[in-house]
Amino acid sequence: MKSLLCFCLVFLLGATARAGLTPDVEYGRADGVSLRLNAYVPDGDGPFPAVILVHGGGWNSGDKAGGAKRALISPMEDPLAHAGFAWFSINYRLAPQHPYPAAIEDVETAIRWVRAHAAEYHIDLRRLAIAGESAGGHLVALAAVRADASTQVAAVVVFYGRFDMLADARIQGGKLSGNLAQFVASDHLDERTTAVLRAASSLDKVHAGLPPFLLLHGTKDDHVPYHQSVDMRAKLRSVGVACDLITVPDGPHGMIYWDKFLPSYKDQVVAWLERTLPAPGAVISVSDALRR
Repeated sequence: MKSLLCFCLVFLLGATARAGLTPDVEYGRADGVSLRLNAYVPDGDGPFPAVILVHGGGWNSGDKAGGAKRALISPMEDPLAHAGFAWFSINYRLAPQHPYPAAIEDVETAIRWVRAHAAEYHIDLRRLAIAGESAGGHLVALAAVRADASTQVAAVVVFYGRFDMLADARIQGGKLSGNLAQFVASDHLDERTTAVLRAASSLDKVHAGLPPFLLLHGTKDDHVPYHQSVDMRAKLRSVGVACDLITVPDGPHGMIYWDKFLPSYKDQVVAWLERTLPAPGAVISVSDALRR
Protein backbone atom coordinates (compact mmCIF):
# COMPACT_ATOMS: atom_id res chain seq x y z
CA MET A 1 0.00 0.00 0.00
CA LYS A 2 2.80 2.37 0.92
CA SER A 3 4.54 1.80 -2.43
CA LEU A 4 1.26 2.35 -4.25
CA LEU A 5 0.75 5.66 -2.45
CA CYS A 6 4.29 6.73 -3.33
CA PHE A 7 3.70 5.82 -6.96
CA CYS A 8 0.45 7.79 -7.04
CA LEU A 9 2.17 10.80 -5.44
CA VAL A 10 5.01 10.70 -8.00
CA PHE A 11 2.50 10.34 -10.81
CA LEU A 12 0.45 13.29 -9.58
CA LEU A 13 3.53 15.46 -9.15
CA GLY A 14 4.71 14.58 -12.64
CA ALA A 15 1.27 15.28 -14.07
CA THR A 16 1.18 18.63 -12.31
CA ALA A 17 4.62 19.57 -13.62
CA ARG A 18 3.50 18.97 -17.17
CA ALA A 19 -0.11 20.11 -16.76
CA GLY A 20 0.67 23.40 -18.47
CA LEU A 21 2.34 21.85 -21.53
CA THR A 22 0.30 21.76 -24.73
CA PRO A 23 2.21 20.22 -27.66
CA ASP A 24 1.81 20.78 -31.39
CA VAL A 25 -0.50 23.77 -31.40
CA GLU A 26 -0.97 25.10 -34.94
CA TYR A 27 0.01 28.76 -35.09
CA GLY A 28 -0.30 29.15 -38.86
CA ARG A 29 -0.13 27.56 -42.29
CA ALA A 30 2.17 28.42 -45.18
CA ASP A 31 2.81 26.64 -48.47
CA GLY A 32 0.56 23.85 -47.28
CA VAL A 33 2.72 23.35 -44.16
CA SER A 34 1.13 23.29 -40.71
CA LEU A 35 3.26 25.51 -38.47
CA ARG A 36 3.26 24.21 -34.92
CA LEU A 37 4.51 25.14 -31.48
CA ASN A 38 4.69 23.66 -28.00
CA ALA A 39 3.13 25.92 -25.37
CA TYR A 40 3.90 25.87 -21.67
CA VAL A 41 1.98 28.02 -19.18
CA PRO A 42 2.64 27.94 -15.40
CA ASP A 43 -0.09 27.19 -12.90
CA GLY A 44 -1.93 30.24 -11.66
CA ASP A 45 -3.84 33.18 -13.04
CA GLY A 46 -0.94 35.18 -14.44
CA PRO A 47 -0.42 37.22 -16.42
CA PHE A 48 2.98 35.61 -16.94
CA PRO A 49 6.16 36.77 -18.63
CA ALA A 50 6.74 34.68 -21.73
CA VAL A 51 9.52 33.70 -24.11
CA ILE A 52 9.17 32.51 -27.69
CA LEU A 53 11.91 29.92 -28.32
CA VAL A 54 13.37 29.36 -31.81
CA HIS A 55 15.57 26.32 -32.44
CA GLY A 56 18.68 26.20 -34.60
CA GLY A 57 19.87 23.60 -37.07
CA GLY A 58 21.45 25.52 -39.92
CA TRP A 59 18.07 26.58 -41.36
CA ASN A 60 17.69 23.10 -42.86
CA SER A 61 17.17 20.86 -39.82
CA GLY A 62 16.20 20.87 -36.17
CA ASP A 63 12.95 20.68 -34.24
CA LYS A 64 11.25 22.44 -31.35
CA ALA A 65 11.56 19.29 -29.20
CA GLY A 66 15.36 19.25 -29.43
CA GLY A 67 15.60 15.64 -30.63
CA ALA A 68 16.64 12.62 -28.61
CA LYS A 69 19.34 14.60 -26.76
CA ARG A 70 17.00 17.48 -25.87
CA ALA A 71 19.45 19.83 -27.53
CA LEU A 72 19.12 23.03 -29.58
CA ILE A 73 16.99 25.56 -27.63
CA SER A 74 15.23 23.01 -25.37
CA PRO A 75 17.75 23.25 -22.45
CA MET A 76 16.12 26.62 -21.63
CA GLU A 77 12.61 25.21 -21.21
CA ASP A 78 12.87 23.88 -17.65
CA PRO A 79 14.78 26.88 -16.22
CA LEU A 80 12.16 29.23 -17.65
CA ALA A 81 9.29 27.11 -16.36
CA HIS A 82 10.80 26.87 -12.88
CA ALA A 83 11.16 30.67 -12.81
CA GLY A 84 7.47 31.17 -13.60
CA PHE A 85 7.78 32.00 -17.30
CA ALA A 86 5.45 30.78 -20.01
CA TRP A 87 7.21 29.66 -23.17
CA PHE A 88 6.32 28.82 -26.74
CA SER A 89 8.82 26.69 -28.68
CA ILE A 90 8.19 26.87 -32.41
CA ASN A 91 8.93 24.96 -35.57
CA TYR A 92 9.33 26.82 -38.85
CA ARG A 93 9.74 25.92 -42.51
CA LEU A 94 13.17 24.58 -43.37
CA ALA A 95 15.46 24.87 -46.38
CA PRO A 96 16.05 23.63 -49.01
CA GLN A 97 12.33 23.08 -49.60
CA HIS A 98 11.60 26.50 -48.14
CA PRO A 99 14.49 28.96 -48.62
CA TYR A 100 14.63 32.55 -47.37
CA PRO A 101 12.39 34.31 -46.44
CA ALA A 102 10.20 31.42 -45.30
CA ALA A 103 11.80 30.94 -41.88
CA ILE A 104 11.75 34.58 -40.83
CA GLU A 105 8.17 34.95 -42.03
CA ASP A 106 7.20 31.99 -39.82
CA VAL A 107 8.94 33.49 -36.78
CA GLU A 108 7.00 36.71 -37.31
CA THR A 109 3.78 34.73 -37.73
CA ALA A 110 4.50 33.02 -34.40
CA ILE A 111 5.01 36.36 -32.63
CA ARG A 112 1.71 37.64 -34.01
CA TRP A 113 -0.03 34.43 -32.92
CA VAL A 114 1.29 34.64 -29.36
CA ARG A 115 0.29 38.29 -29.16
CA ALA A 116 -3.19 37.48 -30.47
CA HIS A 117 -3.62 34.62 -27.96
CA ALA A 118 -2.14 36.42 -24.95
CA ALA A 119 -5.38 36.39 -22.97
CA GLU A 120 -5.98 32.69 -23.64
CA TYR A 121 -2.51 31.78 -22.37
CA HIS A 122 -2.43 34.41 -19.58
CA ILE A 123 0.53 36.23 -21.10
CA ASP A 124 1.68 39.73 -20.17
CA LEU A 125 2.57 41.22 -23.55
CA ARG A 126 4.71 43.88 -21.89
CA ARG A 127 6.92 40.99 -20.74
CA LEU A 128 7.17 39.03 -23.99
CA ALA A 129 10.70 38.08 -25.06
CA ILE A 130 12.10 36.01 -27.91
CA ALA A 131 15.14 33.74 -27.79
CA GLY A 132 16.93 31.64 -30.39
CA GLU A 133 20.11 29.66 -30.83
CA SER A 134 22.35 29.36 -33.90
CA ALA A 135 20.08 29.65 -36.97
CA GLY A 136 17.27 30.45 -34.56
CA GLY A 137 19.43 33.17 -33.04
CA HIS A 138 19.91 34.66 -36.48
CA LEU A 139 16.15 34.59 -36.99
CA VAL A 140 15.15 36.22 -33.69
CA ALA A 141 17.67 39.04 -34.16
CA LEU A 142 16.38 39.61 -37.68
CA ALA A 143 12.79 39.60 -36.43
CA ALA A 144 13.69 42.21 -33.81
CA VAL A 145 15.38 44.66 -36.18
CA ARG A 146 12.60 44.47 -38.77
CA ALA A 147 9.70 44.41 -36.30
CA ASP A 148 6.54 46.42 -36.75
CA ALA A 149 3.75 47.00 -34.23
CA SER A 150 2.45 43.46 -34.73
CA THR A 151 5.78 41.75 -33.97
CA GLN A 152 7.15 43.85 -31.11
CA VAL A 153 8.83 42.08 -28.21
CA ALA A 154 10.30 43.47 -25.00
CA ALA A 155 13.63 41.61 -24.98
CA VAL A 156 15.80 39.49 -27.27
CA VAL A 157 18.15 36.65 -26.31
CA VAL A 158 20.54 35.27 -28.92
CA PHE A 159 22.77 32.23 -28.44
CA TYR A 160 25.69 32.18 -30.92
CA GLY A 161 23.76 33.90 -33.68
CA ARG A 162 24.96 35.06 -37.07
CA PHE A 163 24.26 38.75 -37.58
CA ASP A 164 26.30 39.52 -40.70
CA MET A 165 25.46 36.89 -43.29
CA LEU A 166 28.04 38.09 -45.79
CA ALA A 167 31.10 38.69 -43.61
CA ASP A 168 31.56 35.08 -42.58
CA ALA A 169 29.85 33.26 -45.42
CA ARG A 170 31.91 30.17 -46.16
CA ILE A 171 32.81 30.93 -49.71
CA GLN A 172 35.41 29.05 -51.71
CA GLY A 173 35.90 29.82 -55.35
CA GLY A 174 32.79 32.00 -55.41
CA LYS A 175 30.57 29.27 -53.96
CA LEU A 176 28.49 29.15 -50.79
CA SER A 177 28.64 26.30 -48.29
CA GLY A 178 25.91 23.71 -47.86
CA ASN A 179 23.58 25.20 -45.22
CA LEU A 180 23.95 28.74 -46.50
CA ALA A 181 23.49 27.60 -50.10
CA GLN A 182 20.24 25.89 -49.15
CA PHE A 183 19.10 28.93 -47.19
CA VAL A 184 19.48 31.21 -50.26
CA ALA A 185 18.62 28.50 -52.84
CA SER A 186 21.93 28.76 -54.66
CA ASP A 187 25.55 27.74 -54.14
CA HIS A 188 26.86 30.77 -56.07
CA LEU A 189 27.55 34.18 -54.64
CA ASP A 190 26.09 36.44 -57.29
CA GLU A 191 24.04 39.62 -57.39
CA ARG A 192 20.84 37.88 -56.30
CA THR A 193 22.31 35.86 -53.45
CA THR A 194 24.34 38.82 -52.22
CA ALA A 195 21.11 40.82 -52.02
CA VAL A 196 19.41 37.98 -50.15
CA LEU A 197 22.25 37.69 -47.64
CA ARG A 198 22.15 41.44 -47.03
CA ALA A 199 18.38 41.34 -46.55
CA ALA A 200 18.83 38.46 -44.08
CA SER A 201 21.50 40.27 -42.02
CA SER A 202 20.51 42.08 -38.83
CA LEU A 203 23.79 43.91 -38.13
CA ASP A 204 23.29 46.65 -40.72
CA LYS A 205 19.61 47.07 -39.76
CA VAL A 206 20.27 47.94 -36.13
CA HIS A 207 18.57 51.19 -35.14
CA ALA A 208 17.71 53.15 -32.04
CA GLY A 209 14.62 52.10 -30.10
CA LEU A 210 15.17 48.34 -30.26
CA PRO A 211 14.45 46.25 -27.16
CA PRO A 212 17.35 45.15 -24.95
CA PHE A 213 19.50 42.28 -26.25
CA LEU A 214 21.37 39.54 -24.42
CA LEU A 215 23.99 37.71 -26.49
CA LEU A 216 25.70 34.46 -25.48
CA HIS A 217 28.65 32.95 -27.33
CA GLY A 218 31.44 30.48 -26.72
CA THR A 219 35.00 31.48 -27.56
CA LYS A 220 35.71 28.12 -29.24
CA ASP A 221 32.67 28.16 -31.52
CA ASP A 222 33.74 26.59 -34.83
CA HIS A 223 30.44 27.25 -36.62
CA VAL A 224 29.70 30.91 -35.90
CA PRO A 225 32.72 33.07 -35.02
CA TYR A 226 32.65 34.64 -31.57
CA HIS A 227 33.34 38.06 -33.09
CA GLN A 228 29.85 38.05 -34.61
CA SER A 229 28.41 38.64 -31.12
CA VAL A 230 31.14 41.12 -30.19
CA ASP A 231 30.42 43.14 -33.33
CA MET A 232 26.66 43.02 -32.76
CA ARG A 233 27.04 44.25 -29.18
CA ALA A 234 29.15 47.17 -30.37
CA LYS A 235 26.63 48.06 -33.08
CA LEU A 236 23.67 47.94 -30.71
CA ARG A 237 25.39 50.03 -28.07
CA SER A 238 26.49 52.56 -30.67
CA VAL A 239 22.84 53.54 -31.24
CA GLY A 240 21.88 53.43 -27.57
CA VAL A 241 20.34 49.96 -27.42
CA ALA A 242 21.08 48.05 -24.21
CA CYS A 243 23.08 44.91 -24.92
CA ASP A 244 24.88 42.46 -22.65
CA LEU A 245 27.22 39.67 -23.76
CA ILE A 246 27.80 36.50 -21.77
CA THR A 247 31.01 34.88 -22.92
CA VAL A 248 31.44 31.14 -22.40
CA PRO A 249 35.19 30.53 -22.09
CA ASP A 250 36.23 27.70 -24.44
CA GLY A 251 32.57 27.07 -25.14
CA PRO A 252 31.84 25.26 -28.44
CA HIS A 253 28.82 25.64 -30.69
CA GLY A 254 25.73 24.32 -28.92
CA MET A 255 24.50 25.13 -25.41
CA ILE A 256 24.02 21.44 -24.70
CA TYR A 257 27.81 21.31 -24.14
CA TRP A 258 28.08 24.43 -21.97
CA ASP A 259 27.36 23.03 -18.52
CA LYS A 260 31.00 22.07 -18.00
CA PHE A 261 32.28 25.43 -19.27
CA LEU A 262 29.80 27.82 -17.61
CA PRO A 263 27.33 25.90 -15.41
CA SER A 264 25.47 29.09 -14.50
CA TYR A 265 24.60 30.21 -18.03
CA LYS A 266 20.92 29.22 -17.84
CA ASP A 267 20.49 30.91 -14.48
CA GLN A 268 22.17 34.01 -15.89
CA VAL A 269 19.73 34.12 -18.80
CA VAL A 270 16.72 33.80 -16.50
CA ALA A 271 18.12 36.46 -14.15
CA TRP A 272 18.70 38.83 -17.08
CA LEU A 273 15.13 38.35 -18.27
CA GLU A 274 13.80 38.99 -14.77
CA ARG A 275 15.81 42.20 -14.53
CA THR A 276 15.04 43.38 -18.05
CA LEU A 277 11.34 42.71 -18.45
CA PRO A 278 9.12 45.23 -16.64
CA ALA A 279 7.81 44.14 -13.29
CA PRO A 280 4.11 43.23 -13.05
CA GLY A 281 2.06 46.37 -12.65
CA ALA A 282 4.97 48.67 -13.40
CA VAL A 283 4.12 52.04 -14.89
CA ILE A 284 5.68 52.57 -18.32
CA SER A 285 5.98 55.74 -20.35
CA VAL A 286 3.63 56.66 -23.17
CA SER A 287 6.43 56.20 -25.71
CA ASP A 288 7.19 52.72 -24.35
CA ALA A 289 3.50 51.82 -24.42
CA LEU A 290 3.21 52.89 -28.02
CA ARG A 291 6.36 51.00 -28.97
CA ARG A 292 5.07 47.82 -27.39
